[in-house]
Parts: sequence; structure tokens; C-alpha cells
Amino acid sequence: MAETPTTDTATSTDAAETPALATASAHARARAYGPLTLRLTEPAPSGFIRLTLGDAVTAAPTTAQTTAPPAAGDAARATSGPATSSVIALPAWPDGATPSILDEYGAAPVPVERSGETRRVLAACLRACWSDLSAEPWPGVPASVADVLACYRALIGRGDDMTRSRAVGALRRLADTGWIIRSGDVVRLGPRCATWPPESHSVLRELVRRLPGPQAAEGPVTLPLDASTPLDRPAPPEAPEAPAASSGEAHSGHGGPAAAPLGARPGGAGRDETVPDLDGLLSPYDERRRAELVAAFMAVDHAAEPVHEARFAALRDPALRRTLAEMLARRGRTLIQRRDTWTSGYDDDVAARMASAPGADAGGRPGLSEGERAVLTLVLVHSVAIPRADGLLSEDTWLSPYPVAVEELRRRTLLPIGELESALRTLRQAGLLTQVKAVSEETPGGYVPGPQFHRLTAAARRRLQEELILAAGPQTPLATAIRARRA
Repeated sequence: MAETPTTDTATSTDAAETPALATASAHARARAYGPLTLRLTEPAPSGFIRLTLGDAVTAAPTTAQTTAPPAAGDAARATSGPATSSVIALPAWPDGATPSILDEYGAAPVPVERSGETRRVLAACLRACWSDLSAEPWPGVPASVADVLACYRALIGRGDDMTRSRAVGALRRLADTGWIIRSGDVVRLGPRCATWPPESHSVLRELVRRLPGPQAAEGPVTLPLDASTPLDRPAPPEAPEAPAASSGEAHSGHGGPAAAPLGARPGGAGRDETVPDLDGLLSPYDERRRAELVAAFMAVDHAAEPVHEARFAALRDPALRRTLAEMLARRGRTLIQRRDTWTSGYDDDVAARMASAPGADAGGRPGLSEGERAVLTLVLVHSVAIPRADGLLSEDTWLSPYPVAVEELRRRTLLPIGELESALRTLRQAGLLTQVKAVSEETPGGYVPGPQFHRLTAAARRRLQEELILAAGPQTPLATAIRARRA
């Protein structure tokens, strides 16, 4: 997880690679590791939005969505590193749809830690960075962290140390997921803000006009909450509408557009759409069936849990399901079925290419740190492997109702307490672990494998099982047989 791979190495192909596989691999890398970085004259692959950040940008987006390894799920994990290019590429939504479509079908999005607080801090970032309301929000202008925190204090009406600590944590989460770019004490709107659809900009403008600026922090005001946006309602991390909801949580008649605090709008910033990669599959269908395919595509790719086929016509109809599978294949994904529910995961061939990419074994590819992998392995051993050996788990799954207590993890690892807590926070944010609260003394709380393990293909489940055998019993006959088969 050291840095986002560049297309200099990421898009290099051997003679046997087809253009379709190259494009699918590019989409999988963008999902796993973050925005693709491009040379100034390099075109973006099909299905991407090409963003030119401008000459004034000093730090390119460094957020990456990673897996451990890619075949083991779709975990989100942030990394930071030096800028490599002023041009990046982001995958485009099909037909302009966003993960907010999940609400229409009652599918739960991926939960966000301290979601209401995180949305409010994003609203403060938007208030400080969007100085020219006649233009699009992205890329905006740089703002100091102090101005963002001042906007946040004015927004919530208090400014104690606990408020600052929570705001700083929210800034970290926003930087981790690409909503903002933070370089030292400077904050800018991140690449994911460029995915806001143009029709949402008018709503955002009105919300920003109502938000107090940093000067209002001298006299905190209590702002009425919008009852239509509950504070505890999780915002999907990949939904462009989530920031609009965050801005709409608080309204005020104070302040107009914030002045550019640290410089002018970067010159040369722009957004270019590339050739759509899914239109050829969708064009034969009428408007209704096309909408059904797009809805099912967004659901299986972005819902936190597998979705039931009864909710989506494109999952029930075999013909539509074949088209849906082809849509996912063009994005490096594959359909995964478990009884009557469906989700998506990385295609095994694409995952293998990502794992064998240049620099993957030399630390050039983002990934979980050694400590994070150790903590994840401990949870899998104690919550899945041991209960299965005791006959408590019979299904071929890596999900478990048997949590591992934090005290047990502390006893079983040599990691310092601070590193252990950091690893647990990262794995929880990535969806690789889920924290279970204690119900009673007989049912203590702890950690279990997270929802990303729904996205394992059958081959990925077998590989993970073999890796645990090699880790837990490297000298056993079964481990020897695994090594011999792999040799």
C-alpha cells in the first residue's frame, strides 16, 4: 500500500493480452489501488473520466482502494506518497447512475464510520474550497486545515478539544477515501468530488451559500438540522450524492462563498469523458430494461451485502443476467451467487494479473502492511478456522458469528497496542473486519470477518484457506502438499 500504480507499469501488456483484458485490468486496478495516473499526452482507457489537475496542483491524489490480496476482496485502504502526474483517470458510472440508486431498492450501502460527522466535515471542506460558485465544485482552490476546522466549528456551534479531535479524524477518513487531498496543512477537494453529476451542482451551490464561513467561528451559532437527512444515516463511500446530503444536514443564513485562502484556481484543470465501455451492451435494450441492468450492476458492485435476486429483474432473468455478467467482466469483475443472493468480486484472471504485475512482489504495489495482515490472519484463525475445526461452522464461507475479543488479539500478537488499534481501524474501514458489540457476559463482543469476504470467488476461498494452512501449520503434511502443488 505504498503508492498508487501508474499506467507506465500498470498498462504495459504482453503480446498475449487483448485490448478488452487490458481495459478490464485497468478498471480493476483503479478500483483496487485508486485513480490511474497518466502522462499528459496519454489517453484514458475506455469507460474512464480523464481529469487534468492543473499546474497549481502540488500533490496528486494518493488515495488507493486496495485488497489483501486483490483476490481476497474489495477492501478500501488509503495510502500516501509523492505526486507522480497531474493527470488521473477515474472509472465512470454507467448511464450516469451512482450508488445512491441503492436507496431506491432498499439495499444497504457500505457503512461509513461516524458518517454524520464525516459528512459535516466534508461540507466544511466544500465551503472552504469552493470559492467560485459560478464554476463546478471540482477542483476548487486550496484551503488551510485551520479554515476547514473553523467552518466545521461554526457549522456545529461548538469548538472544544473533542470537536477538533473528531474533525481531524474525519479529515483522515475523507483523505483515505479520495474525497479530499490533504498535503500537510493544506486541503483540496479530491478526485471523487469530480464524479458529482452536473445536475447536483445547483443544489450544492444553494447549500454552500447557507453554510457559515470560517469567520463565523468567532461566534458559534446553533444551526437547525434538516430532518430529511438523519445524522446516523450512513453515506455510501462511492456515492457522489453523499456530500450533498452532508451539506444539507445543517443550514444557516450566514456567510457567502468563502474566499480562496491559499491561491487562485489552478489553470488547466479540466474533465474529459472517454469512450463509454458499456453502451454497446446496453444499447439493444429499451429504456426500462436498460435501467434494470444499470440498477443491478450498481447493486452487486456497491452494496455492502449480497442483494436478493427478487429485488432486481436483471438478476432473475437469465438473458439479462448474462448481459450483466458481461458488463461486470468489462470492469474486471464477476458475478458471485450464494443461494438466491448475488454480489460481485474480482475476476480470478484479472486478480492474478494484478498480483503478478511488475513491482507487486517488491513493494511497488499497494497492500496491507505486515501488521495488518497479521491481525487479519489472527481473526480468521480464531473466528473461522478454529470454530470450523470444532464442527461449529459447516458452510464453505469465511464469515463467522464467533467474534474474537480484543484482549485475545492483544495476547496473541507482538504488535504494540497503538499499532494493533491502528490495524483494526484500517481493517474495519476496509470492510475486512466487522466489530461486534457485546450483548451479555455470555456473548462478548469482538471482531469477525467483514462483508468483503462475501466477494470471494470459489477459487479465492480455496487460496485463502491454503494460505491460512501455510501460516498456521507450515510443517504439517497438508502444508507440504500445498507447497509441492504450487512448485
